[in-house]
Amino acid sequence: MQSNTESKTTPEQSLEIADRLFKAIERGDVAAIRDIYAPTAKIWHNSDGVTQTVDANLAVLGWVVANILELAYTEVRRQPTPTGFVQQHVMRGRLKSSGKEFRLPACIICDVEHGRITRLDEYLDSAHTAVLRQG
Repeated sequence: MQSNTESKTTPEQSLEIADRLFKAIERGDVAAIRDIYAPTAKIWHNSDGVTQTVDANLAVLGWVVANILELAYTEVRRQPTPTGFVQQHVMRGRLKSSGKEFRLPACIICDVEHGRITRLDEYLDSAHTAVLRQG
């Protein structure tokens, strides 16, 4: 049996999980993203108020990697929290269908347990998502 100190994710581990997550998204590695999420993780977005399962979220990320070129996170500000991490960033890329560039400011708050994300709350600036809906 593990003690609480062995099973608790440290701030450093939470930041490493964050780094792995966003690098996996940038390179379009959906399998790696699945491994970062706990199997029962919940993913929520302020833009629709829906809480997704891991599979539903990976379907969305699959669309992102299939339809957005040169995906990159810039202007990253990341901090550990007592339960995981918070990250502010600007997601940038170019739509495959039109070549149109976009920038999407966002904030992600994650809970991390046993080295995996158990909850991700994503706050997007909806004024910047219209270009994605057109793609």
